[in-house]
Amino acid sequence: MRVWATAHAVDDFYQGLVPAAVPYFVLERHFGYVEASGLALAATLGSALPQVGIGLLADRRRLRWMSPVGVSLAGIGAGLSGLVPSYPLVFGLLLLAGFGIAMFHPPAGRDARRAAGGSATAMSYFAAGGSVGFFVGPALVTPALDTLGIGATALFIPPAVLMGFILFRQQGRQADAVTGPVERAGRDRIGLFAGLTAVEVVRSTISTGLNTFISLYWIRHLGASSALGGLALTLELGGGVLGTLLGGRLADRIGMVRTVQLGNAAMLPALWLMLACHDKYAALPLALVVGLISNIPFAVLIKLGQDYLPSRPGTAAGVTLGLAVSAGGLFMPLLGLVAGHYGPRGALVVLATVPVLAIAISTVLREPVSPGDEFAT
Repeated sequence: MRVWATAHAVDDFYQGLVPAAVPYFVLERHFGYVEASGLALAATLGSALPQVGIGLLADRRRLRWMSPVGVSLAGIGAGLSGLVPSYPLVFGLLLLAGFGIAMFHPPAGRDARRAAGGSATAMSYFAAGGSVGFFVGPALVTPALDTLGIGATALFIPPAVLMGFILFRQQGRQADAVTGPVERAGRDRIGLFAGLTAVEVVRSTISTGLNTFISLYWIRHLGASSALGGLALTLELGGGVLGTLLGGRLADRIGMVRTVQLGNAAMLPALWLMLACHDKYAALPLALVVGLISNIPFAVLIKLGQDYLPSRPGTAAGVTLGLAVSAGGLFMPLLGLVAGHYGPRGALVVLATVPVLAIAISTVLREPVSPGDEFAT
């Protein structure tokens, strides 16, 4: 699990690299705002849309090379994007980076599930690895690009290639230990998986909205500096890492569905408490709490999705780690309209009411039934 958690951190590092690099493309390459949004869209489309198809393929064939090649492509595409001169080439390389990220998640989620041995805590390590990578990306990329320019993206190619080599070796060592077709034990519960996906989409909308508007809320509404606004975002993302780990431990103690329902319910008071605090310094710990609570269900939903689709764990990972998580970005234009009329606080007020949907939908979830229990009943 340490290897898979580290690989997930390296892979998702490049998801954090793209938003950190986009302002430098605007400043140094003089790309317009529409072109800049197109770069973010390229990375999102490349990483989100193919994951279901890749998940289906990963469930039919082991293809152990897919995760190593995926993480390598993510780093190569993102790293080379700062070296090429034209917008179409940058767009294409970020699309390639996104596709590499998509190649990694479904087979990695399938194999991490096997390594976890049914433990939600172990799966939380894998999920938290991705949160750490996304969190660390801007923290490392911004100073490098600030000092050396947009071409410094090339400095971040070696970690991806090295991680790909390590994964390739790891997969080779395990090839003799695990043979035969992909496991297909248990009955798929499509209806429950659909409900879980709906919960993921709602939570993704909240998470993406928080990441987008929390800094602006500190700056525009609380009158903070840009540095303090960045600190609020950092605390919120850091809290997400802690919440992911906490969720796994809770699930092993009180059950996965209860953990998801508890996390969804706790989002309401956490968000409203942060909005009720009008002191830019006193509200900072509340940003950490919001990030922590909002991510309690994250790893649990990944494992629960695979338990609902036991014959297709790669497909389940592709949806829960890719498609559903990215779907929240589709609602950002609507939140942008709200923020345009009522400011960032208006957008956060809308987000603070959205957990009601997650709470309602999560009532349909049920604990998965093991194949033995199902046969006995």
